[in-house]
Amino acid sequence: VNVVESGGGLVQAGGSLRLSCEVNGFLLGRIVLGWFRQAPGKEREGVSCISMSGGSIYYTDSVKGRFTISRDGARTAVYMQMEELNPEETGVYYCATKHLLSDVWNIDAIRAWQYDYWGQGTQVTVSE
Repeated sequence: VNVVESGGGLVQAGGSLRLSCEVNGFLLGRIVLGWFRQAPGKEREGVSCISMSGGSIYYTDSVKGRFTISRDGARTAVYMQMEELNPEETGVYYCATKHLLSDVWNIDAIRAWQYDYWGQGTQVTVSE
């Protein structure tokens, strides 16, 4: 299984970016795709995740109303539209997959240790 992110870049504060993630390879069962980010010197943080079958979604509180996650089931791909970015959101953004363990869509859905396959990450830099 290969996970590939794209779409990062440099944007000014208040700007927007759209990240893409495509999963290549065969995955059985009900799959969840999640987005994580890691700022310099900080721990990896779960941002959002989506069920590829039912479409259930979770967002961490800090991005609600600004980020939108969506999926393309035919291609096992997920996208994240990010609006009103701020400099504190600078970091490497990762996409990862897991099997749906329980139909719970809260902070527990975006625990990094549950995710099996990870991409290499894409850099997002938000300037002042």
